[in-house]
Amino acid sequence: MNLKQLEAFVEVAESGSFSKAAKNLYLTQPTVSAHISALERELEVRLFVRNTKEVSLSAEGQTLYKYASRMVDLEKRIEEEFGERKKLGKQCVSIAASTVPATYLLPKILAKFNEQYPDEQLKIIEADSATVVNQVVEHMVDIGFTGTVLEKKHCKYIPFYKDRLAIITPNTEEYRARMERPDDISWIMDEPMIMREEGSGTRKEAEKQLRNSGIKPERLNVVASIENPETIKKSVKSGMGCTIMSRLAAAEEVEDGSVLAFAIPGSDRGRDINVVYNKNYQLSISAERFLNVIKETFGA
Repeated sequence: MNLKQLEAFVEVAESGSFSKAAKNLYLTQPTVSAHISALERELEVRLFVRNTKEVSLSAEGQTLYKYASRMVDLEKRIEEEFGERKKLGKQCVSIAASTVPATYLLPKILAKFNEQYPDEQLKIIEADSATVVNQVVEHMVDIGFTGTVLEKKHCKYIPFYKDRLAIITPNTEEYRARMERPDDISWIMDEPMIMREEGSGTRKEAEKQLRNSGIKPERLNVVASIENPETIKKSVKSGMGCTIMSRLAAAEEVEDGSVLAFAIPGSDRGRDINVVYNKNYQLSISAERFLNVIKETFGA
């Protein structure tokens, strides 16, 4: 095997497409296919599972990706060290972010980064917190954003934003009356609740804060689990139920009076939104610049 074959393999794995990989590598699709076929013959394994719509890694392909991505990354580091990055044109920082930072914090960071470094490219992947951290661990992305700290080897977390959760309800007379007793949220056990999906950092933190307030999350009447915060807010406004979400995510709706926000007693400190990277790998110059923009933007 050779490095060009591994480059083609990594690009197909990350793009999920032979045609996209060929375009990104400035090769023809038959050349990319030939590189993959040569690897499969030499290793005597099937690296990809192919169907009409997409290409995904086989179990053997996932194992090879762990090694090949490191080798391709090392090649990039050597090129940067010896000045080849100027010949290659734009560089790409790959970022995975959970829903809240991706939707409500990342756009501000991206705009500032683009203003300072207009020749840099960014690749954004949105996923739940557990997936974000796993992608950082496996070095499938350079940087991750998550509201949950998972104890994984080699991860370096840098908190940069303090977020608070709140119980979000429709703005009705019934709920306005309940705001007169802010320390009593026991009523939520009798309300239909709309929660974030399993694996969400917001949901894990909400369950933790409820326990600290003496409420057992398993006793909640959960009528729906929804991934998208915008869909959740619309469902609350329509009267479907209540939810627990980031104050940041509900800020506009609270301000315009379409929903109400109740604090969770004992949770004033809030939770950290973190940027995370794998400390076992040297960050590229572009990734380091991105981290610096985060620190400049939020004073982290």
